[in-house]
Amino acid sequence: MPSFVALLSRRLLVACMTAILVGAASVLRADALDGVLEVRSAYVNVDSGVFLLHARIQYPNNPDIRNALRDGITLSFDLDTRVERPRRFWFDAEVVALTLRRELTFHAVSERYIVRDVRSGDQQNFATLEEALTQLGTVDGWPILVEPQLNGGSYQISVRAGVRRGRLPSSLRALMFWTDDWHRTSEWYSWSLPV
Repeated sequence: MPSFVALLSRRLLVACMTAILVGAASVLRADALDGVLEVRSAYVNVDSGVFLLHARIQYPNNPDIRNALRDGITLSFDLDTRVERPRRFWFDAEVVALTLRRELTFHAVSERYIVRDVRSGDQQNFATLEEALTQLGTVDGWPILVEPQLNGGSYQISVRAGVRRGRLPSSLRALMFWTDDWHRTSEWYSWSLPV
């Protein structure tokens, strides 16, 4: 039969673990991504046979995102791009499908927001979350296609922005390994490209 002290310490441990899980869940809830998430504008221009994408995206900005970043959570920002050739009697033919992937973190010592391009490793730092989100929402001259991939006709270009939780700090990783609540994508922004 367990002693009163052992029973009390078990209950205290359960209460502490419950409080930690509730606190972590409130940090990682899906409501944190509330706000405007949309592709405001997008277009391509051709430079020496390379199609360059230019886009403006508005990402959500609220205190929950700021607090999550300050708690050590990394956010991933994806820009999905598709180029398809419409077909009349069959599914559209996919010519290109690319994703521009960037990450946003907060560096506690310097108190700066860091935007990092996952593919190249290039990074920039910003004093405010607003500046970092503006940089993430600005895509200028991203090469998505070369002219030899197209053989005349009409094509459709579609762009979609997404935000999801990236890496967790080790203190939350053990508690929140099963959840993927932080994930949101915008509607597709599409336009025709006659070649």
